[in-house]
Amino acid sequence: MNLKKMFCAPAILSFVFAGAVLSAARAFGADSRASAVYVAPMTGIVGVPMEEYVESVFEDIGNDENAVLIFKMDTPGGLVDSMSQIMTYIAESDFPVAVWVGPSGARAASAGAFIIQSAHIAAMAPETNIGAAHPVTGGGKDIDSEEMSRKILNDLTAKMRAFAQERGRNAEIAESMIRDSVSLTAREAFEQYVVDFIADDERDLIEQMNGREVKVKGRSVVLDLDNYEIKRLDMSVRQKALGVFSRPDIAYLALIAGIFLIILEVKSPGGFAMGVTGGILLLTAAYGLRVLPVNIAGVALLVGGIIIIIADLMIGGVGILALAGLGAMLAGGLMMYRAPGAELLNISTGFIFGVTLVTGAVFFLIMRLIVKALRRKPASGVSGMIGERAEILKASGEGAVPMVLIHGEYWKVAPGGEFDDIFPGDEVEVTGIESMTLLVKPVRTDHPRE
Repeated sequence: MNLKKMFCAPAILSFVFAGAVLSAARAFGADSRASAVYVAPMTGIVGVPMEEYVESVFEDIGNDENAVLIFKMDTPGGLVDSMSQIMTYIAESDFPVAVWVGPSGARAASAGAFIIQSAHIAAMAPETNIGAAHPVTGGGKDIDSEEMSRKILNDLTAKMRAFAQERGRNAEIAESMIRDSVSLTAREAFEQYVVDFIADDERDLIEQMNGREVKVKGRSVVLDLDNYEIKRLDMSVRQKALGVFSRPDIAYLALIAGIFLIILEVKSPGGFAMGVTGGILLLTAAYGLRVLPVNIAGVALLVGGIIIIIADLMIGGVGILALAGLGAMLAGGLMMYRAPGAELLNISTGFIFGVTLVTGAVFFLIMRLIVKALRRKPASGVSGMIGERAEILKASGEGAVPMVLIHGEYWKVAPGGEFDDIFPGDEVEVTGIESMTLLVKPVRTDHPRE
């Protein structure tokens, strides 16, 4: 019996030691594997290019349930459809998604305020702001139809409340950002439970996220970020370019400049520089207008106004047509983005007025230069010699006629009007021309006259 105990005791100790070593190895292996934290920018207008970029981010990560995605946000707002699709991508994600408004000076305005509420974790950097999500038209005005305004407002409010309640945030304050256009600083948003953290930078955010429990598609997930590796998913050059071209202000300017350059190329052909540049700008505008909700009547007024202004220049008008064209341009610009889907897309009314005023100023400057050119005495040709003064050159040779040097050319001269003769050394003024002889009158002479 004692012999059995002697053999069993070492065996038991060996199993215990092996189990401890295996547990330690597993623990070490778990700690040594870094969690993948993906960081992706969400900057600029919320539109089709951003929507496609966000979709590509989720496709790149795949269905890795151990991943964590952080969107770094700075947006003035954008399109309702694109905003809703981005919120759907976040809600359907298999892994936790955080939206951090940063760095300092960034904002989550309008559509951005909705997106941040859909995130599993919402955070802001100091000196950032969130809110001002009241639906308006593309020109920044309230929606004209009271019934339509109420429907859009109620729909967006319900969306905001649903996500805020699901994420355990203050649904009443979130709703006020829509109904009352409330805008909050980072500190105010944190104190009123609109966001979860205030984080100075990405690493500060990750440290605060570590150990937090969130619900992802109905299941509880505890974030284990003791050991993590940051992977960045930046926009490609193509995505960045499309983001710029889809900005409403860029599309507006490209359309105006492109039309002007094309018409001027047709008016004064040669070199093709204006035509090629105008064509490129029109293609840029066409892309922007394709992905933006546009009011066709506004575009028609804008294009018609530009054509009227160019027509006034071509026919040498006095500016009355141009004033009508500028009025059409202004009306078209203000109406251009007043279309369904643009309720959270804000383009400054002051910007449109500024562009119209600059266009008008350039037109009237050109008109002034044209008028001055028409009034100016011709500087070349026969008519340009009338009024010119020169000195009679001494004639040489028998039968030689008096000559003058004008505009680098020698001309025969003859007295004109009541004057019968002219002498070498006299200063004369050209009064007319007959055949190839200039008619002149003396303005200074040293010879006495009868």
